[in-house]
Amino acid sequence: MGRPVKAKNQMDDKQATKQLKKVPDGTANNDLQNIFGQMVEKIIEHQEAIIGPVAIEQAKHVKELKVDWANHSVGVSGNPQKAVDELVAQYKELFGQIAVETCKEAAASALAKLSGEQVPTSLR
Repeated sequence: MGRPVKAKNQMDDKQATKQLKKVPDGTANNDLQNIFGQMVEKIIEHQEAIIGPVAIEQAKHVKELKVDWANHSVGVSGNPQKAVDELVAQYKELFGQIAVETCKEAAASALAKLSGEQVPTSLR
């Protein structure tokens, strides 16, 4: 069997991690992790407003996320784009494309702080 085909704009984990270190305006990598943490928190908040506690349970299924919703704290480990893509996929599986659109709306302010290649595929 051949190697899996990758979409033109799709990055593997190693490329995504390298990309996080190449922040054009000199923003520290921690700032980028904070942006993704805020993005995930906003997505969960918006989904929770619509579907209730199921939103939090679905977020806890994403292994790259550490969710402490009692304190509205969300940690992102590993590849943050992958974490966001998996979170969006959890909601899409339950509620379809409308869940994706809700996620895009929730993440809009955080997305504005990222370069095009830093934006998770699911939110493009």
